[in-house]
Amino acid sequence: MRYFSKILMGLMLVLAVACARTPERGGYRAAPGPGANPQLGDSAPHDWGGRHPYGHAVHGIDVSRWQGDIDWNRVRSAGISFAFIKATEGGDHYDPSFHRYWREAAAARIPRGAYHYYYFCRSGAEQAAWFIRQVPREIGSLPPVIDLEWTRSQTCPYRPSPSEIKQQASIFMDIVGRHYGQRPIIYTTVDFYRDNRLGDMRAEFWLRSTAGHPSERYPGQRWAFWQYTGTGIVPGIRGNTDLNAFAGSREDWVRWLQTRLTR
Repeated sequence: MRYFSKILMGLMLVLAVACARTPERGGYRAAPGPGANPQLGDSAPHDWGGRHPYGHAVHGIDVSRWQGDIDWNRVRSAGISFAFIKATEGGDHYDPSFHRYWREAAAARIPRGAYHYYYFCRSGAEQAAWFIRQVPREIGSLPPVIDLEWTRSQTCPYRPSPSEIKQQASIFMDIVGRHYGQRPIIYTTVDFYRDNRLGDMRAEFWLRSTAGHPSERYPGQRWAFWQYTGTGIVPGIRGNTDLNAFAGSREDWVRWLQTRLTR
């Protein structure tokens, strides 16, 4: 009976998300993005040519303490369909705005998930334990994210080999995936992906590419999310913020949520 109740709650959450934005009759309408949605913009837009991100149906943000106070209801009304929030870094640092953003985004009915900025001087197991300590396991949350990129850390200039990086990152993903019931998404950058041959890892990918379509920068790699600018303009957020596109249609988004929300 308890298992059935969890399934029912999960389905209700998916339906709530699907109906979260109803600015006009017809139900859920995700944001079409800058250029198509006048409420979203970019303070330094790239000249995309014919392969721009703006035609994607579902757009979202990722944020950390540097965004300051966020009016999450305005963000949602502007057409933002999801948010990834920085939670932790390494084995002992957490973003001081995480818990507030986590509550406020949920109150605004924006699907949100947490991400961990990976640190090369701590083991994957240590970092997984720290992430789990800080991030609630809540029904209806997006999958956790591991942020893999080269750092400019003065306290940890170490650059492991590709095999060590993938081994330790996989340990993190296995532990975190078991705890939340969803395997983490890998966020990465063009140079880090190339240098460490990340394409052979078992994961969904969130790819940063601000000067070219992912198919050009990550040939042959499938992806769920594309971070296409760090200079996005979103009502409810002061200053620039990262904007991201989901790979599929609005219907694909709802189906993705049905399989990837924490239950």
